Order: sequence, then structure tokens, then C-alpha cells
Amino acid sequence: MGTLIMAITSVIISVAAQFALKSGMSSMEVKEALSQPATLRTILVILTNKFVISGFVLYGLGAVVWLGVLSRWDVSKAYPLVGMGFGLTVIVGLLIGEQITISRAIGVALICVGVVVVGRS
Repeated sequence: MGTLIMAITSVIISVAAQFALKSGMSSMEVKEALSQPATLRTILVILTNKFVISGFVLYGLGAVVWLGVLSRWDVSKAYPLVGMGFGLTVIVGLLIGEQITISRAIGVALICVGVVVVGRS
């Protein structure tokens, strides 16, 4: 697999992990547990939520793919590509109904421009 494809794959997996974690933390059982005083039960409810578990698994998988990227590219070239995740996250957020302000969209666009500039260096 090409290094650029590996980097993009890692970013996509990480974005999926974020949305899985958000789903888990937004679930009724987790919200209910968080509304109570923090106890061991609260932690167990969170850590046994299927979406939270999925998010952690996805992050782990993304990290393994990212190791392949780091074995081939300098960190100074590879890491800015993580900025693509900001753009992808906004797009997915829009698709699921999140409110995206103009200032947030402009900020993310600037990050994406920076990623392109670094990628061409």
C-alpha cells in the first residue's frame, strides 16, 4: 500500500473513531451514569459501551496503520496530514446534522490548505 494511501486510511479510521466515541458518550446509559456521582460503575458503563469500545479499537487500528506511515516518511511530512481529519470530520458532521459555523468552516479550510502545502513540499 502506498504511503499516502496509508496516511489517508489512518486519518479516516481516526475520524470514524471520534464519531464512534461521540455516539457512545451520547448514549442514554452513559448520560445517565454521568448524571450520577462518579463511581466505579460510571467508569464501567462508559468502558463497556459498544461504541466507546469500537472507538478505542478503531484508534488502535489507526495507530497501527500510522506506524507504517512513520516508518516511511519524516514526521514533519506525515503529521500535517492528520489535519485532513479536521476537514473530513466537518464533512461527516454536516452529513449527520451538526451545526458548522462560518468561522469553523474557514478555519478548517485554512488547515486543509496548509496540509496541501506541506504535502507538496
